Amino acid sequence: MLNIMLTRLAADAVLLLHLAFILFAVFGALLALHWRWLPLIHLPAAGWAMYVELAGELCPLTTLENYLLQRAGDFGYSDSFIDHYLIPLLYPPGLKPATQNILAGLVLVINLALYGWLLLRLRRAHAGRPSA
Repeated sequence: MLNIMLTRLAADAVLLLHLAFILFAVFGALLALHWRWLPLIHLPAAGWAMYVELAGELCPLTTLENYLLQRAGDFGYSDSFIDHYLIPLLYPPGLKPATQNILAGLVLVINLALYGWLLLRLRRAHAGRPSA
């Protein structure tokens, strides 16, 4: 019984990690304001998120979560994290490839806008510094 409960808690932790990864992939550029090295991690993460959506692949975190859910006695789910948890909140049932393309496009557009804003901000800050 304890093993099942711990496995279920692990599945829930993976679920939260998955959600955090999605939020990071979409909005991680905002963190680059504070940590200048972060784009080295964020850009590949955003690229992976776009790839998973455009290719219709399952994220490894979905696979891990399903494995843990099944070990805990649940059924898991056959679709992706976004399909299973987020799409029902945002869209009616029945995710279509066009919707996945839109989601990937949103990741791209949001990140282009955030990095564009970040670059503008850095240029303005740099232009205001006195030259040596």
